[in-house]
Amino acid sequence: MKLLGKIGALAVVCAVFSSGCGSKGGESGSTESGAKVELSVAAFKGGYGIDVYQQFAKEFEAKHPGTTVTVEGDPRIWEKLRPKFVAGSPPDLVFPGWDMDHWHLAEEDQIVDLSEAMKSPAAEGTGTWGDTFEPSMLKLGQLEGKQYALPYYYNVLGWWFDPGVFKKNGWTVPTTFDELLALCPKIKAAGLAPITYQGKYPYYMMQGMLLPWAYSIGGASAITDAENLVPGAWKSPAMLKAAQMIKELQTKGFFQEGATGMNHTESQSQFVTGKAAMLPCGTWLSNEMKANMPSTAKMEFMLVPAVAGGKGDPTNVQISIEPWMVPSKGKHQKEAIDLFKYMTSLSKAKEFLEKTGGLMAIKGSDKCNMPEVSKKPAEKFAATKSVWALQFRYWYKAFDKTIQDSLTSLLNGELTPEAFCDRIEAAAEKTRNDKELQKHKV
Repeated sequence: MKLLGKIGALAVVCAVFSSGCGSKGGESGSTESGAKVELSVAAFKGGYGIDVYQQFAKEFEAKHPGTTVTVEGDPRIWEKLRPKFVAGSPPDLVFPGWDMDHWHLAEEDQIVDLSEAMKSPAAEGTGTWGDTFEPSMLKLGQLEGKQYALPYYYNVLGWWFDPGVFKKNGWTVPTTFDELLALCPKIKAAGLAPITYQGKYPYYMMQGMLLPWAYSIGGASAITDAENLVPGAWKSPAMLKAAQMIKELQTKGFFQEGATGMNHTESQSQFVTGKAAMLPCGTWLSNEMKANMPSTAKMEFMLVPAVAGGKGDPTNVQISIEPWMVPSKGKHQKEAIDLFKYMTSLSKAKEFLEKTGGLMAIKGSDKCNMPEVSKKPAEKFAATKSVWALQFRYWYKAFDKTIQDSLTSLLNGELTPEAFCDRIEAAAEKTRNDKELQKHKV
């Protein structure tokens, strides 16, 4: 697995920055003084479920007599975790999911600084635990050289199609927006919706269309400036053109009718059952939808069709990470660190990838019996020189919501592309001028 060092300027979906509490960690052979330890884990139950986490927990129990591990999972686990953090009684190890306010936890010193733990021996082989991670992935959870969050699997974001359907109809996978515009009428003529999307969660379109096209048109700086709230960035020519492209697809009838009202599983079911030809989503899609897929259906990853002549690298890959953390008020910090060390050992990382298709942040984990569906995103990731990720969504929650709501208004015909950009730029200015809100930069 190859990770480009150039990710730095556009890094991290949900890295956690704080001045947290220190805690040393290493693989413990047993609990101290023979005491029984009841270790609690709370994990986001998303596209990869929690079955593998529970399996690894049982294995950890067998290796650590006197320790029991309970893994709780929920699709909205952050809602259960918030009151526990407020009450000072969080679980010992958490994967709080995409809607947890990591920044607030950091500001409240609720996250353990794992820097010393990263110097402890690796669970397998030689070297330190920190040595086992891809360095650039590890940096996504750091501030000023201190480690507050740890990556596990990472997502590659793009579009998906069924290669069998494309082959049957003689369609070529579009690599440019012009090719997409030429292909969509052929798909409609065959009785399929060219594109569906998760309308109830507009961030899928923001990450799958709006910002990738702004990147393609204006280059990396178009996204960096937007995230850094540079005046005018959200109504730049690149951003306006990206909004116009979305509107053009809608005006020409290339989006599935009713998609604006669909949640993620509803729209994704439309795709896997052959009612829509393409869908924006991340690499968790196949595992999330495996129970809904007909035996004859397949899915394959594709990069977002680029804009010909744009400043952005057409091979660019957008990623996100899924960070795990050790709460500073957890009862068993050392054992929590030991458990996650076991979960991120090379053999377990390979096993997770083989079972779920989730690409892992552990060096060498891709040298395994990788599921077919994971090979293309892994190849695209390894081949590109331009890896980027979004960060502002987790810094400025209200601003992020304004963008999502405005995308819905754009699709509903309530905003023109120009009015859309004006609204977002006004929200960016309000965010920029809010003196009570801590500002960040990529």
